[in-house]
Amino acid sequence: MTDHHHHHHDETCDCGHHHEHGAERSKYDQVLAQYDLHLHDEIVQKEVRTIVEKRLAENDTPEVKRFLFGCIELTSLRVTDNEDAILALTERVNRFTDANPDFPHLAGLCVYPRFVSLVSQSLEADGIEISTVTGGFPASQTYPEVKTIETALALKDGATEIDTVLPVGYFLDGDYETVCDEIQEIKAVCGEDVPLKVILETGALQTAVNIKKAALMAIYSGADFIKTSTGKIEPGATPAAVYVMCQTIKEYYEKTGTRIGLKIAGGVKTAAQAVDYYSIVKEVLGQDWLTPTLLRIGASGLANNLLSAIKGENVTAF
Repeated sequence: MTDHHHHHHDETCDCGHHHEHGAERSKYDQVLAQYDLHLHDEIVQKEVRTIVEKRLAENDTPEVKRFLFGCIELTSLRVTDNEDAILALTERVNRFTDANPDFPHLAGLCVYPRFVSLVSQSLEADGIEISTVTGGFPASQTYPEVKTIETALALKDGATEIDTVLPVGYFLDGDYETVCDEIQEIKAVCGEDVPLKVILETGALQTAVNIKKAALMAIYSGADFIKTSTGKIEPGATPAAVYVMCQTIKEYYEKTGTRIGLKIAGGVKTAAQAVDYYSIVKEVLGQDWLTPTLLRIGASGLANNLLSAIKGENVTAF
């Protein structure tokens, strides 16, 4: 069943409410109707700027930067990646973790599926998760069967977490049923013990209302985390998108008592950017979410930048 007429009706009406069409209203529309979709992009931008400005001084500390380092999933998702490059990255992580026992360890490494087995065999540091991107990353435009097989193979090779892209094309078409079915199938392969992070690709969704709707579809389909971006299209993560995602997670928690994680990825490079995101998460979701169990940052250069900011000198550990 598709919901094209609901989708178009919403677009022309723009009041954010879902209108009854007799008994035809789908279960997906019923879910969305429980949430506040009166979001205006200009207001979101203004609110997020206020938070960041108000909280900058108190959060721009070495303690916060240490914490943020421990939330990083050190990521290498380049078309040029090969065994040597990924092995070298893993060994840098092993060395740094050995040499800095009093420092938070990274939250995870995130690599393409074909490197999962290599990382699984060579990562010696305890407690660091092995994430990979499955499901036809980054466009999510492959067959559902391929998405589930790729996920299963990655798990067999030792992946401990899975990142997958919400099928944005179906979502923008209003086909929430296919969106949810695909995510549910991938979550079923992961099972209860393997966290599934669903990438919304907020830069392609563009509006706050779309970001919130996509986040809710992901959560209701079994996402353990919602993630901003693939890093493969512009814009990647933005403060406004993260703010809307935090609000969605908060509203879902208030209704269900279930805490969904947040992963910020796509262009998070500087310590200052990371602190801004920290301020938003702390303001909207509070202390409970300030743990690597619920907050992740997918990044490559950020690890060195945070270390450099903490130590006050140029560090190139990674």
